[in-house]
Amino acid sequence: MTNERVQPHMGNVGFIIFLALLSAFVPLSTDLYLPALPTMTTFFHVSEFTMNLTLILFFIFYSIATLVWGPLSDRYGRRPILLIGLTLYMIAGILCEIANSAFEIIIFRVLQAIGGGVATTIVTAIIKDVYVGRKQETTLAIVQSMVVISPALAPVFGSLLLTFISWRGIFFTQAILGLIVVLGSLIFKETHDTSKVTVNVLQSLGRLGVLLKDPGFSAMLVNFSAVSIVSLSFISSSSYIFQVHFGLSSQMFSYFFAFNAIGMLLGPLLYIRLSKVIDRMVILYACFFLGIVGGILIILFGLNNPYLFAITELPATLASSASRPPATYLILKQQENDNGSASSLYSAGGTIMGSLGMVVVSFTTSWPVLIIAVIDIVINVICALGLYATLKFLRNQIIL
Repeated sequence: MTNERVQPHMGNVGFIIFLALLSAFVPLSTDLYLPALPTMTTFFHVSEFTMNLTLILFFIFYSIATLVWGPLSDRYGRRPILLIGLTLYMIAGILCEIANSAFEIIIFRVLQAIGGGVATTIVTAIIKDVYVGRKQETTLAIVQSMVVISPALAPVFGSLLLTFISWRGIFFTQAILGLIVVLGSLIFKETHDTSKVTVNVLQSLGRLGVLLKDPGFSAMLVNFSAVSIVSLSFISSSSYIFQVHFGLSSQMFSYFFAFNAIGMLLGPLLYIRLSKVIDRMVILYACFFLGIVGGILIILFGLNNPYLFAITELPATLASSASRPPATYLILKQQENDNGSASSLYSAGGTIMGSLGMVVVSFTTSWPVLIIAVIDIVINVICALGLYATLKFLRNQIIL
């Protein structure tokens, strides 16, 4: 059964596009300016690590913000919280454009992260509000497959912009994106009924602790959040790997990055097709195995050639993307209420884990390709063993 709330001003197609734009905030907030990172490092006369703080701190504060926005949306509704967060994101984008130092960029990126954190969190809660069962899982996969078009196009578009404007224009483009979703939020019809909500703000935030005490939810949360280490490690280091390590231009980098983003696009679509005939748990284990194979292939063939690295990294990219729809479904399935809080914890967990991977690759600039391969292998092994142990220990408690 599907609990679909009509969006009279958007329609079904417009509603899905709106959800995809919200889900795309993380890749559009990072990948669009990835080609400009080396240029910005030179422009501000700072170290690579200092400029990488614009990425690392973005993800850290993004994860913290998601822990707040979700419970607030459970208390006050999805629409007003969206409007507040997205407006802050838009203003922060303008501030990044006019920044005069790397320190200012870092501070304004933190503000951007806090505002942008509202998007991914609430879009998952909205899908849980509106859809149930197979329809919910399919919608998650469709939205996520549409979302990964942005990592494929953003670096290409960013490189194209850099041929006409400076890196400042990239942040102005992000501000325009913020304006678009603010306008979309204005016509969005609320999907969460708050008329019967009696808890205050502190009690709403306290629901995070209640969820974390649930063993099934917490176990799934930790295990699937770790998958983000694979994708975010590659994303954060990709511009330096292709432009500095392999010596390619920003335009060529965008093409290589777009190639790997194909895996991000195909992953959820492949899951939709396979899940019709194959159990989701089998698919998840297959994804972990494919990620391990990808890491091994990088070590064997991809360490010294950008073409071979892009090809051998593709399996890990495909696998991490394909695992997201069933992972999201299983995590949300552990509870039937507190959709905003559950979405917050999942968004924060993935971002925190991914940030750890970004820190690791930032300190391994002498052999960045090898560390990506090691991360692909180690994380997928840990996630496969962790899922097996979780299911064995909680098999009588977890709702699958």
